[in-house]
Amino acid sequence: MTDVETLFPGFSESVVETANVRFSVLTGGQGPAVLLLHGYPETRAAWHRVAPGLAETCSVVVPDLPGYGRSRVVANFEGAGSKRRMAESLVAMMCALGHETFAVVGHDRGGRVAYRMALDFSDRIKALVPVTVVPTPEMWEGASKAFGMGAWHWFMLAQPAPLPEKLMAGDPRFLLDTTLSKMAGGLERLDPRAIADYRISFEDPDVRHAMCEDYRAGATTDEADDLADRRAGRMIDAPVLLIWEAGRRYGGGREPLDIWHDWASDLEGVGLEGGHLLPETASDQVRERILRFLGRIGHGI
Repeated sequence: MTDVETLFPGFSESVVETANVRFSVLTGGQGPAVLLLHGYPETRAAWHRVAPGLAETCSVVVPDLPGYGRSRVVANFEGAGSKRRMAESLVAMMCALGHETFAVVGHDRGGRVAYRMALDFSDRIKALVPVTVVPTPEMWEGASKAFGMGAWHWFMLAQPAPLPEKLMAGDPRFLLDTTLSKMAGGLERLDPRAIADYRISFEDPDVRHAMCEDYRAGATTDEADDLADRRAGRMIDAPVLLIWEAGRRYGGGREPLDIWHDWASDLEGVGLEGGHLLPETASDQVRERILRFLGRIGHGI
């Protein structure tokens, strides 16, 4: 049994082939479907403290994002880092697993895929939970010296290939551990088995390239897609539960809930202590809030 399998007791691992992505996915539980999407620089292991509790009342699906972890994109998949393309592939994966409709919870980069999914597949998404994320245009519009110093990877990983890939290859372990420690407030707050999975993934140059493609899309096509929706007045139809880092403000001092009110009408939210990696550092509160929210809207308990 691998470390990842021990982190998800009762879950099964499988491979799901879609047109452009070969997904490595964990599934567990029974009931209404909930899709959990991780962020940078992690893998599906990021949900190990949340997924088992959700699986007591829901069918929980935990994949590696396209190109991350053990999920691989096909060689000719143009625009693989685009959140629109990721969302399309993940919806195809969920359909292959028998889930025509589902709730989606996304942390960090996974949150960007999740809200794009809610915009593009409103007939399939029953609920959306973005965790420590606001839409991409608001991130760029609020960029400042403080943002650049704290989230430098937004700028570095978005540079044209192969510059960031070559820089990352210099000492991948140091880069990963430094990033995780800052996000979590210390590596000791993370499970060693999860860290081991993140390290194995990050050592793969194909995974690091996929991460760069993710951030390149964030600076180009993702922003353009979001701005087009904003100009058109498109809103997210599904109920939204926003979970953010307590005390976090964005450009102009805007609070996350204020920003999301521009994108969703059925919205509630909570700020939690624990830094950026809330699914791991505030897992009990995250899990309880998700279950309460799903119960309120009739999806789950």
